[in-house]
Amino acid sequence: MSSFGKTYHVTGWKVGYVAAPAALSAEFRKVHQYNVFTVNTPMQHGIAGYMADPAPYLDLPAFYQRKRDLFRDGLKNSRFTLLPADGTYFQCVRYDAISSILDAEFAQWLTTEIKVAAIPVSAFYRQARESGIVRFCFAKQDQTLALALQRLAGL
Repeated sequence: MSSFGKTYHVTGWKVGYVAAPAALSAEFRKVHQYNVFTVNTPMQHGIAGYMADPAPYLDLPAFYQRKRDLFRDGLKNSRFTLLPADGTYFQCVRYDAISSILDAEFAQWLTTEIKVAAIPVSAFYRQARESGIVRFCFAKQDQTLALALQRLAGL
């Protein structure tokens, strides 16, 4: 199970796939029919065209690593505590040297006051669990990252 959007850096296209044994596949199809039913034809052609040239896909690890390193370097002298960020395009950080408010409140404050979006890690738990950690996405244009890092460095 995966998402072409995440794998090929075309987020928003919302095209994914599942490869599974027949018994599991039958169950997935039951759910799929009521959730999305089908992916529109232009998106299917777009993904097929993109997959015809492996170069962009093969270059993605270096592309993301450069963005990760840029983002991490930009925050290394800040008051955020950087957590490991291997195999992802999200950087999780502790912010306890900046604030003691709950992560959802801190993420909202960052978004509204600092103009940098963050996601509270507690949002990923079935029952909200305070972590004191937020995550930033570094799969952005370099100019967007530079502006965000400038705003975050002053905290």
